[in-house]
Amino acid sequence: MKLLSRLVLACAPALFCCPGAPAFAEAAAATARPGDSIYQLDLALTDQDARAITLADLGGKPVLITMFYTSCKFVCPLTIENLQRLERALTPEQRAAVRVVLVSVDPERDTPQALKKVALDRRVDTARWTLARADADGVRKLAAVLGVQYRKLDDGEFNHSTIVTLLDRQGRMVAHTNRTNEVDPELLAATQRELDKP
Repeated sequence: MKLLSRLVLACAPALFCCPGAPAFAEAAAATARPGDSIYQLDLALTDQDARAITLADLGGKPVLITMFYTSCKFVCPLTIENLQRLERALTPEQRAAVRVVLVSVDPERDTPQALKKVALDRRVDTARWTLARADADGVRKLAAVLGVQYRKLDDGEFNHSTIVTLLDRQGRMVAHTNRTNEVDPELLAATQRELDKP
């Protein structure tokens, strides 16, 4: 959490950049977030439909977030399948109320088209799933906050840790797992608890 606080302070933009109601409303929303919310991180994303979003746009629902890259042949597909297994363990009502977010560690190759192809190939519900890319600096910041380590290899592939993190509605980290071949019962239980909160 200390790392998150340092990154938030380092990355947060000036809240009052221009006069007027929209800027004031945006600043008020930002200051209403808890200090340990990852939504304090100023991170611009582009999703699989080429829509520009921010990390903070993901708030309001519990979020399962991880980092991946589309050309990965082994671990990333397993991570997606495991997230789908976790979803199937939820009730239909719970499933509708959770978001799943995958952010690429390979912004050079992971265009919106590449992200969209994975979404289609893996048959994920893009009403609830977001596959996104950030610029290289944004990838580094998010990876640091989530505790993801990654390194580009000479062949263009990546070594990276696989961590799925559960965020509460305000973007605070509640639970995480590095299991890829089975649903972590602790992560499932934590997700259900968050979904059951009013």
